[in-house]
Amino acid sequence: MANAQVILKEKIEGLGAEADVVKVRAGYARNFLIPQGKAYEATKSNLRHVEALKTARARREAEELLAFQEIATKISKLKPKFTLSTGQGGKAFGSVTNLDIHKELEAAGISIDRHGIELEKPIKKSGKSEVSIRLHPQVTATLTITVDAGEEQAAEA
Repeated sequence: MANAQVILKEKIEGLGAEADVVKVRAGYARNFLIPQGKAYEATKSNLRHVEALKTARARREAEELLAFQEIATKISKLKPKFTLSTGQGGKAFGSVTNLDIHKELEAAGISIDRHGIELEKPIKKSGKSEVSIRLHPQVTATLTITVDAGEEQAAEA
């Protein structure tokens, strides 16, 4: 199979970030990456321009890091409250999952990847819990949530 070397112009998930020189299948480079403007062919003249792309990448990564740190401070200031309905004997129905936490953050105006919420098991107990949220490989935020047990539901006979 024929392979080709290309220089990426932008970050491509699963392949690399801008200014990376990667080997891909020749057809993928020829038919998708280069025509879409996502990569350059790795010729001698194009390899000279890699330094300019690397500086742009460093600037973009620094801006992303600052943005994620600001989001982390906003998240740590939030104190969302959840209410679980309970039945007879105080048994909780349902739980607080990462989807519930994601919806609360969206309601507060914070848009993050739902898969970054690191919750081992759904929270079924009332009280305060700390949830770790990975925003970036270098930035992790801690969110303190409060779970209240709702009123007992009267069983109607």
